[in-house]
Amino acid sequence: MEYNKIKDADKIINKSPYMVNTPTNYKNKWHDFFGNKNPIHLELGTGRGEFIIKMAEANPDINFIGLEIVDSQLVNAVNKLHNKKLPNLKLINDDARRIDEFFGKEIDTIYLTFSEPWPKKIDEKKRFTHFSYLKLYDKIFKKNKHIIMKTDNKGLFAYSLETLSQYWYTFDRISLDLHHNEIPIKNVMTDFEKKYYEEGRPIYYLDASFKG
Repeated sequence: MEYNKIKDADKIINKSPYMVNTPTNYKNKWHDFFGNKNPIHLELGTGRGEFIIKMAEANPDINFIGLEIVDSQLVNAVNKLHNKKLPNLKLINDDARRIDEFFGKEIDTIYLTFSEPWPKKIDEKKRFTHFSYLKLYDKIFKKNKHIIMKTDNKGLFAYSLETLSQYWYTFDRISLDLHHNEIPIKNVMTDFEKKYYEEGRPIYYLDASFKG
């Protein structure tokens, strides 16, 4: 996916009190970092931050961490956070393949919201629900695993249902059209989701878990 590059994006985001610039320093110490024992939820590919910010506002008893590799995307997130006070939210600008360097077994839930679908077979290992990532998540989840995913990409959704089921996850909720689901699902919309909803695209949703 193409993104508008913002000049000096790295300098802009690093000034924000919400950024954690040395996440490796807090591995196995995130509860101390937040100053509480609340659950920690991690969003991979947090983009412009719309989802994670609204989740943090709505759930003060949960600690949220948004990870995004594109610094120009995070500029939008830190701008939205200007003048907000959310002690339960932090952002990391880094590669998701390094999450086991940042976290021990501290994460309760992982959100995958409108992740890059990587449709070409050659790029399969880049998908956040590829087995290599699922194995990586094992290193940071607490005893129980919990993944919530939203996407507009039917192919990625079908692929994720297959890999997660093969990895012994069970599905607590599945929707092939989130905004027209017969049983309403509590939902916070991302920037992309708002656009897709206006275009009439179905949003695919899954809530998967593995209780160890």
